[in-house]
Amino acid sequence: MARAARAPRTSRATGDVLVRAVNITKAFHGNEVLKGIDLTVHGGEVVCLLGPSGSGKTTFLRCINLLESIDGGRIWVDGELMGYREDEKGQLHTLGDKQIAAQRREIGMVFQRFNLFPHKTALENVIEAPTQVKGISKSKAKERAVELLASVGLADKPAAYPGALSGGQQQRVAIARALAMDPKLMLFDEPTSALDPELVGEVLRVMRQLADTGMTMIVVTHEMEFAREVADHVVFMDAGVVCEEGPPDEVLGNPKNERTRSFLRRMHNAEERDAATADDVPDTGLEGVGLPPA
Repeated sequence: MARAARAPRTSRATGDVLVRAVNITKAFHGNEVLKGIDLTVHGGEVVCLLGPSGSGKTTFLRCINLLESIDGGRIWVDGELMGYREDEKGQLHTLGDKQIAAQRREIGMVFQRFNLFPHKTALENVIEAPTQVKGISKSKAKERAVELLASVGLADKPAAYPGALSGGQQQRVAIARALAMDPKLMLFDEPTSALDPELVGEVLRVMRQLADTGMTMIVVTHEMEFAREVADHVVFMDAGVVCEEGPPDEVLGNPKNERTRSFLRRMHNAEERDAATADDVPDTGLEGVGLPPA
């Protein structure tokens, strides 16, 4: 059945550039993974990075957050050159560990695996970074953590340990943990890929709510419906290059590049197979839940 066209919506972008990447290159053991990536993200914008496995999406995301060093190019976040200082001759000098840590704390990241501390409760996981890294008092951090856990539908789980939570619940704790640092940018690396199908919807709902608050988000995902409905800008990557980018209605609805069209055909066939066998996503009580103000 043909998909009904959705009405065009106004972009969330505020007009100010928050992230700018220019000619990013990266290789591992001689294998060139990123081959000159350019990307501009405006404040308040949601950008989805799409593409087959091995296309360089996750590596690029990790370069933005300084979890990987770049071999060439420049990345700026909120006007600040990431990971390096550039001298008057244009030469780059690597920043020290403390300076890199200071830059990284402005960026929240949610991984495929939840990476929660198994010996700490949900509440303790959320307050760990604000108290240890930012020096916020435990009482203030707890107050904020309670708000954040409620905002992701886990008001009744502050004392639960990760082992007692479902995958979807653990990922929602991970989102609350990232938000506890009050980041200016959120990066998501396939946040639903490790979840059982019936748990995907609860995480995507929280991400939709977060987008609606105006948070700038870069999301690596294979969730095509999320990209169609939530993204302001879609970037399709393959073999370390950007093949096509633009509004979701254009890239997903009328792709120009043959590699994009081939990828979307495969994803569409996979969606149809899943739809034929999947049960309805259970109600998780997240409808109407909103994220608190920063």
